Amino acid sequence: MYDILTYIGLIMIGVGAIADLLAAIGMNKFWNFYLRLHAATIGTIWGAFVPIIGASLVAIGYEALGPYRWFMAGAGFVTAFLILILAPAGSHALARATHRARIVKVEPCIADHIDESMCVKKGGNK
Repeated sequence: MYDILTYIGLIMIGVGAIADLLAAIGMNKFWNFYLRLHAATIGTIWGAFVPIIGASLVAIGYEALGPYRWFMAGAGFVTAFLILILAPAGSHALARATHRARIVKVEPCIADHIDESMCVKKGGNK
């Protein structure tokens, strides 16, 4: 049973590494602040939450830690839960503050129900 948890944990750590790589590519390739913020949030959730859960599963399966493996796993699960709750809220707060402060225009903009003047329309159609 512990071997299975260890292998699942290692797979989750690998998935997190790939997600961090994809998020870094997205941060470099995306042209818009809001798209880059999305890539950063993906990197936080998939690149931090998933590997921490995986490391907690590896800690459960690592018998050399003795009774401390449950402490390590519990701390990892609590940390992952906090990241899962706080990362989207922080990303939303950052996007809303940037939009309300009129720092970044929304491009391309289909509709902006908060403030129509922030919408950059192409071709003069309104």
